[in-house]
Amino acid sequence: QEHYGRLKGLTIAWIGDGNNVLQSFMTSAAKLGMHLRIATPRGFEPNFRITKIAEQNSKEYGTKLLLTTDPLEAADSANVLVTDTWISMGQEEEKKERLKAFQGYQITMQTAKSAASNWTFLHCLPRKPEEVDDEVFYSPRSLVFQEAENRKWTI
Repeated sequence: QEHYGRLKGLTIAWIGDGNNVLQSFMTSAAKLGMHLRIATPRGFEPNFRITKIAEQNSKEYGTKLLLTTDPLEAADSANVLVTDTWISMGQEEEKKERLKAFQGYQITMQTAKSAASNWTFLHCLPRKPEEVDDEVFYSPRSLVFQEAENRKWTI
C-alpha cells in the first residue's frame, strides 16, 4: 500500500513453498481486494483447509485466485512477486530434497518478464540466493528493505 497507494486491484504472485507466510496472504488478500496467484511444487502446496478459506474469500470479495505449479503462470501480470524461505526451521534435514523440488522456482528477471510493468519484489528475509537471484533482490524493484523496516514497527 505504501508503494502503490492502494491494495485493491493489485495482483500478488507467490512463488515458492506453501508455508505459513503464504497462508497469511491466502487468508487476507481477497479481503483487501487483491488477486492472488500461487505457484508451488507438487507436494509443497498450502494447507487444504486454508486453500478452501481462500477460495471462499475470493468468491465473496470478487477477486481471483490461481493455484499452479508453474512459476511463470503465477507471475503473469502480477504487480508483486513474493517468495520466502524454502527451508523453514525444523526442515533442515529436508534441504537436499527441497532444493531439488524447487528447481525452476527462483525469482529472476526472466520471471519478472511476465509480470506487470510496475512489478515489485518482496521477501520477509533472511533470503537465500536460490530463492531469488541478486539481480532482482538488489534491484530498484525490490522493496525488501522497506518491508523489513515496516516489520520492525510490528515487532
